[in-house]
Amino acid sequence: MSTYTEYLTIQTNKEKEIINITNKIQQAINKSKIKEGIILINSMHIISSVFINDEESGLKQDFLEWLEELAPYKPFPSPKGYHHHQTGEINGDAHLKRTIMGREVLCAITQGQLDFGPWEQIFYGEFDGQRPKKILIKIIGEK
Repeated sequence: MSTYTEYLTIQTNKEKEIINITNKIQQAINKSKIKEGIILINSMHIISSVFINDEESGLKQDFLEWLEELAPYKPFPSPKGYHHHQTGEINGDAHLKRTIMGREVLCAITQGQLDFGPWEQIFYGEFDGQRPKKILIKIIGEK
């Protein structure tokens, strides 16, 4: 059994953005030389997410709009602001969006490739961005 760990740093251009990281994840698998196993990819920040879905620009926009409806940005001070804002931070919505979209994904590796369905891709969702964030990539398996 072999293991491989890599940290991917992402800095988005926008405060809220969804980025396809599938190619970067496959590059990590290639570096690991692991042919059969599993890979964990998780955001190491409580205001961003890693998830699997389809690569389609309209769908990414739909996610961002849907999340904004579920957990809207509320500037501070706001009469209906988040309790979290009492800490001095104004990213209560980002914490909620991350919880909705999830922290990590776990995928199979078969013959050195992500073992996906036909449309599946891995995405990083940023909900309070424009500064560097880390993603953990942990691979366990056989070479």
